[in-house]
Amino acid sequence: MHQHPTPPTVTTGRRRMARKALLAASALGVVTALMAPVRAGAAPAPAAPTAATPLAANGQLSVCGRQLCNASGQAIALNGMSTHGTQWYAQCVTDGSLDALAQDWRSDVLRVSTYVQEGGYETDPAGFTARAQKFVDAAHARGMYAVIDWHMLTPGDPNANLARAKTFFTAMAKKYKNHPGVLYEIANEPSGVSWSAIKSYAEQIIPVIRAEDPDAVVLVGTRAWSSFGVSEGSDESEVVNNPVNASNIMYTFHFYAASHREEYLNTLDRASDRLPVFVTEFGTQNYAGEGANDFTMSQRYLDLMKRKKISWTNWNYSDDHRSGAVFKTGTCNGSTWAGTGVLKEAGVWIRDRIRQ
Repeated sequence: MHQHPTPPTVTTGRRRMARKALLAASALGVVTALMAPVRAGAAPAPAAPTAATPLAANGQLSVCGRQLCNASGQAIALNGMSTHGTQWYAQCVTDGSLDALAQDWRSDVLRVSTYVQEGGYETDPAGFTARAQKFVDAAHARGMYAVIDWHMLTPGDPNANLARAKTFFTAMAKKYKNHPGVLYEIANEPSGVSWSAIKSYAEQIIPVIRAEDPDAVVLVGTRAWSSFGVSEGSDESEVVNNPVNASNIMYTFHFYAASHREEYLNTLDRASDRLPVFVTEFGTQNYAGEGANDFTMSQRYLDLMKRKKISWTNWNYSDDHRSGAVFKTGTCNGSTWAGTGVLKEAGVWIRDRIRQ
């Protein structure tokens, strides 16, 4: 966070052809869904988008230099939302809410967060794998990319769940090996553990993914809650000087603007000069995703990420009571998702930034 992956049984060329076929099917599926009749009592279907969906427009992603690039080799930045833990807020990830995210918010990407502990994956591996796949498929059907987030948190050493991670990512990579719309995030927020231990974990999980899916981008968590070590007194130099021995990877960085000030902003700036970085989680509040919003500091981060084409997903697309959840409490029990009337202050703000 130096094994070699098992040689794939299908050639890369065939995989890419299959991915292109799936991409075309995905684009057709979006059009078909938009043309489908509206059920009684349901909200009217939104108008068809005037431009191609993010997935149809960009295709298979890869890391080129320090950038995330599309199938044409052009540097791009994906902007979107992360689900909350799917063991708690699956009711917020529905056909209606994802229609709103794709068409009203104009999101490029959905991060699907599968918690390992806290009532998550370890309690029902098959069930939570199926749930993650359902949400990934739903994002793809709407032309969005999906980040498959292995949301390890406590314990902070990803090696504690190594066997579970191998099982989960084998299943996910087998299903999506021919699909251009996935990125694999292998360790949400390591903490209390050395970078060398995270790196060792990454170098055991990445070959598991590559054995099935040699083309997709893999996102590697960094030390101290994916802060490049800053929250534990280090910095990005430990990764720069000892990078993961794998290609087509990016490193993750998380921040919460009301808590993480100049030192963190400067770390992101420096790290992205040396490494490919994807901000898979951030909030406009404190590090617990609650309290007052600091939109001024948040905008400084967003300006930096826009300038440097750093992709991001915001935490979180739910109606949790904390200020970092975009929907007002109770929204997920209803059927109205689009517009700003159902959103908290942070939701209004981040929707506007994604739409820009």
